[in-house]
Amino acid sequence: MILFGKTHSGYQRYRCNNCYYTYTFHNRLNKYQREKIWFVEWVIEGYSIRQLVRISRRGIWKIKQIIKYWLNQDVPDLKVNFPKLKYLIFDGTYFKHKNCFLLLLNRHGKAINYLYCIRENYANAMKVFQGTKKRGSEPTAITIDGNTNVIRALKTVWPDIIIQRCLTHIQRQGLMWLRRFPKSEPAKELRKIYLIIFGIKNYQLRDEFLCIFAQWEKHYGQLVKSLPSDHKVYGDLQRARSLLIHARPNMFHYLDDSKIAPTTNLIEGYFSTVKGRYKQHRGLSKINRPKYLSWYIYLKNKS
Repeated sequence: MILFGKTHSGYQRYRCNNCYYTYTFHNRLNKYQREKIWFVEWVIEGYSIRQLVRISRRGIWKIKQIIKYWLNQDVPDLKVNFPKLKYLIFDGTYFKHKNCFLLLLNRHGKAINYLYCIRENYANAMKVFQGTKKRGSEPTAITIDGNTNVIRALKTVWPDIIIQRCLTHIQRQGLMWLRRFPKSEPAKELRKIYLIIFGIKNYQLRDEFLCIFAQWEKHYGQLVKSLPSDHKVYGDLQRARSLLIHARPNMFHYLDDSKIAPTTNLIEGYFSTVKGRYKQHRGLSKINRPKYLSWYIYLKNKS
């Protein structure tokens, strides 16, 4: 083999000493890595194939091949220092009520662990938490909604973890049950109490809130409890009362430690973005949906 000039494209050409056949060497892995930029744009920015064709000046078939190649590659593991994780946020969301996406974030909004599954239940929550614990994580606190199955799974994996109930979920659910313009006096007063929740920034405001709710409970608690629960409006009023009673012990841990997130708003924003990008690729097959989400999380963590 000897050097034999270069091609019109500038690549080194070689010639065999025996048969005089000329040829070039190509590193395909290098080529795939250079083309990965278009796959990243497709995943993270949600560009359509036609938009990528226009930007990259490559054909439709070529862009489809790039996407297909990278979707079929194994997604690298998330680079996370699990032993240092102390404050987490967990929630789940549904895609068209068919599949559930469970996500665990650190307090800076980086993904720690995730699972694409059928529903948000005890077994699937256990998979996420146990997988995180096996990697060496022993968190101090976690912010979640009020899903009892998730709480059971947390207490099974980390018995001593501090559970912060999301204030957004509490307020949103309570106000929904109480209606926008309630008719009864207990509902009107309880609605005012729910509206206070987001303004609680210190211990004094917390104590005032608890005092106001205690007065409401003393005045209206037994009356609300005695109402017929099969009545739609009364039943919802009873649910709004029970929600505050059961959530109170885990509502204000963020006042004791400023690193504890009072809401899951960070993860809700993450879900909003990923669902928006996901909807832009409606043609994804069932096999490629979890692959797409895995690549999205990996690439989002790198950005």
